[in-house]
Amino acid sequence: MPEYKKLIVLSSPSGGGKSTLARHISNIYPGLEFSISATTRKKRQGERNGRDYFFISKEEFLKKIGKGELVEYEEIFGNYYGTLKSEIQRSIGMGKTMLFDVDVKGAISLGKAFPKDIISIFIYPPSLKELEVRLRLRSTESEEQIEKRLARSEEEFSFKDHFHYTVLNDRLEDAISDIEEIAKKHIDKKLMEK
Repeated sequence: MPEYKKLIVLSSPSGGGKSTLARHISNIYPGLEFSISATTRKKRQGERNGRDYFFISKEEFLKKIGKGELVEYEEIFGNYYGTLKSEIQRSIGMGKTMLFDVDVKGAISLGKAFPKDIISIFIYPPSLKELEVRLRLRSTESEEQIEKRLARSEEEFSFKDHFHYTVLNDRLEDAISDIEEIAKKHIDKKLMEK
């Protein structure tokens, strides 16, 4: 008997493949609602407010922290990222299922805030060396940011056992297959339709 959850959380160190796998799950289950994080970082080329992130000022973000309006948040490389509590409550209240693509600490915080509603999946690369190659190929960060991300990744690996599932992302086809099997157990088939 499937155990459907309202919050499906994919997490990995930066460059681990969570965004690619989250997009794949979204394509199979178009009825899922994708969680959009709030951030203070600048938009990258092609990104849109309300689709990729809620882009807000640092002042506004700090006000939301003070009011307890974020389930989780973190400062990463001088920018804040977080999940708005109101968005999750709205989604659950409407009977929807929400898909998350968040960092490791964010996933842990979501699990603490919504323990009965969540299924969490930790995606990891075969090695830190491979992770470094992926980060460099993205060409979106400076050398300093890459070094910080790699140092942070070592710490993030220590949280692997806090997740319901772990998926090795060595060959993308295998990782996709593993994610699809997990999804069958926890995402209602009705969500395969828009």
